[in-house]
Amino acid sequence: MPITPNRRSVLKAGAVFAALPVVGFTDRRRAGPLAGDPFTLGVASGEPAPDGVVLWTRLAPNPLAEDGFGGMPARAADVEWEVATDESFSAVVRRGVTTALPESAHSVHVELSGLRPGAEYFYRFRTSGHVSPPGRTRTSPEPGSLQPFRMCFASCSHYEQGWFTAYRHLADEQPDLVLHLGDYQYEYAAGRSTERVRDHVGPETVTLAGYRQRYAQYKTDPDLQAAHAAAPWLVVFDDHEVANNWADGVPDEPDPSFLGRRAAALRAYYENMPLRPSARPRGIDMALHRRVDWGALASFHMLDTRQYRTDQPCGDVYRSDCPERHSPAATLTGAEQERWLLDGFARSRARWDVLGQQVFFGEVDLVAGEGRGYNPDAWDGYTVNRDRIVAGIVGSPVRNAVVLTGDVHAHWAAEIRERAGDPSSRTVATELVTSSITSGGDGSDTRPDVEAVLPENPHIRYFSDRRGYVRTRITPDAIEADFRTVPFVSRPGAPIATGASFVIADRDPALHRTGA
Repeated sequence: MPITPNRRSVLKAGAVFAALPVVGFTDRRRAGPLAGDPFTLGVASGEPAPDGVVLWTRLAPNPLAEDGFGGMPARAADVEWEVATDESFSAVVRRGVTTALPESAHSVHVELSGLRPGAEYFYRFRTSGHVSPPGRTRTSPEPGSLQPFRMCFASCSHYEQGWFTAYRHLADEQPDLVLHLGDYQYEYAAGRSTERVRDHVGPETVTLAGYRQRYAQYKTDPDLQAAHAAAPWLVVFDDHEVANNWADGVPDEPDPSFLGRRAAALRAYYENMPLRPSARPRGIDMALHRRVDWGALASFHMLDTRQYRTDQPCGDVYRSDCPERHSPAATLTGAEQERWLLDGFARSRARWDVLGQQVFFGEVDLVAGEGRGYNPDAWDGYTVNRDRIVAGIVGSPVRNAVVLTGDVHAHWAAEIRERAGDPSSRTVATELVTSSITSGGDGSDTRPDVEAVLPENPHIRYFSDRRGYVRTRITPDAIEADFRTVPFVSRPGAPIATGASFVIADRDPALHRTGA
């Protein structure tokens, strides 16, 4: 069974280690004395493998500096790191030194190997006499393992629209893995949000300095820091990490400088996420889609639904319908990524094939009664591309397919039919959609506009407009999914509850509701 340390003791340890001499660390001062604590953005880990993980931090003694450099001097800084099997760091198994460069906003990505599979570790950093808070991470199990594990997934954390209380509760779940499915930060200028409870710093993010500053503001939030320090993350971006509803080289609003903005945004995204160095952007392109195995139990296919898509059909008008939705040339994934995904299905030997992606996969008719209307920014705008993915699941060795989704700021649970829109068609996969962390404000248990269209969508089994995340337990026999919700985000301190629970049984793609 997974190890479950006392989460509060891990957080408390950070203050203790910062105050005491650290055995094993040397005092490297290549950057010289700093104006303050450089670890204001916390620590993170990601990309777990059987023999290692990626460790991340970024030095920023003045995190909200307008130039995006976080108050760091314009020279390199040596950063020491160490990894231990215990939270007191009395059993250090790896240590080393990396260099934080000003051209990378003094971020570091330590790509570890040589660790034990399926093991828990603790890590921390030091530079110029300052010690970071510790983080907890773990490696994935050895190939062939069917060891159960706990995974939480989340999306859409708009700083202005609420407090990140749900991230704190996610940390307290002590998951083995966290997936973040996009809209980690929002690009809007300060004061634009109508649900505003706190303010962004700075104008709309269009420059590298602006994106760096915005990430820094989000990462100063202690609840987000707790979630990062609790477990390794797998991340993918959606639209707001760059700009609303962008599609490859096409912005939502006319912008002749958009490609430069995209390059700046992706560079800042890499600098602020626990990604492997192989994901470092090259100009406007970033290699984001990848496959991460958790033993033989789960294979995570992490998708990119922004960089390669064709422009949204129907003028990108919500609740619209048009023939262009069904164009064979329309693509959300791009041809190369589609081939990569279908090849992964064809080679699958996992008990569960999990798609970590951004926008609603299943069909959702958004118009009650006569007529039809869809979200063209989701897979409903690219139906032939979706049909090929579904056919790839059906015609492959995939044993169980589960789609994980963010974007829509509400909890949904749905069954995916072999033929979208045909209620007589068999169920071939399941879709679990997480609500937002804050985007949309407090929300409510339901919404009249959604209740009105549920009869048009019999494959949808659950909806809630509350904020939160999804907690899962994945075993060889089933995936247990709990839709976790908070009653408000307009002020701190919200409690956490479970709005609904479902079980997806092995070789049975139907959703089975459990509990009250």
